Amino acid sequence: MEYQTLGNRALKVSRFCFGGCPMGQYGWGYVEENNLIKAINTAIDHGINFFDTSDTYGLGKSEINLGEGLGNRRSEVVIASKFGVRVEKGKTFYDNSPEYIEKALFASMKRLRTDYIDLYQVHYRDGKTPLYTVVEKLEQLKKQGYIRHAGLCNVHKEDAEEIKASGDFFITVQDEYSLACRKNEQELKMYYKDCGMNSLTWGSLGQGILTGEYDANTVFGSDDRRSREIYVNFHGEKLKSNLRIVEVIRNIAETHNVSCAAVAIRFILDYLDDSIVLAGVKNEEEVLLNIASLGWHLTKDEIDSLDKISKE
Repeated sequence: MEYQTLGNRALKVSRFCFGGCPMGQYGWGYVEENNLIKAINTAIDHGINFFDTSDTYGLGKSEINLGEGLGNRRSEVVIASKFGVRVEKGKTFYDNSPEYIEKALFASMKRLRTDYIDLYQVHYRDGKTPLYTVVEKLEQLKKQGYIRHAGLCNVHKEDAEEIKASGDFFITVQDEYSLACRKNEQELKMYYKDCGMNSLTWGSLGQGILTGEYDANTVFGSDDRRSREIYVNFHGEKLKSNLRIVEVIRNIAETHNVSCAAVAIRFILDYLDDSIVLAGVKNEEEVLLNIASLGWHLTKDEIDSLDKISKE
């Protein structure tokens, strides 16, 4: 297992993070709870100590499943959760107000069966609450022992001035990044270089297209979000370009005798300094396929070929 210390603080995490969106059992097809529980324990047994979830995944179901799956192993892991996406009366909106932060935190801790969260992240900014107000509230909760560290998700260059003004309070920045989506690359590098914030990449497998398990004939059911054209990785010209990337991935995977998923993950780990890769997990098999990305490196030629095909 490979580990990384986040933000030069005493928070040591595995460079593969067990992504909790499918754990919400919504929008990713059928997901069996027993398989999730087994996957969580298999991950820990193989050295994975980092689990990322959110209060909005399955409207809390992901946190419930993670809390149940961890059981008495809570002290062995680092839990990252998120706040800021609020769902009420069928409407979804963003809320970073101090009052809602505290309400959301205590609800998450109850679902997770824990009295603290290691990394509490702003899921999305609400466009009206100043970041310094968020910092003040999180600092208070930190002093009270309810959170250990804080992170940001889905922030971009227009947020840079406020983020830099917060000093070193936030230790991670999480955003979409993969060989299928590199639009946030420069911003992730900027926040790492200028603010010392480690990159946490979500969508690291392009919602699954980079695993090599799907092709142009794949059809998803209505209970799978990837059936919708907004999930561009599986539709139109974007799908065609992704499948060209997968062919390069597949050749490299055969050379190293690993899964396509392992190569797609290894590219991020080798390309973004001190990064941590998140990937959603449904079962034990996916855990093992994903962690095959650890303990080795791509060659320079392999990185260059993946870099080139993904930029095309």
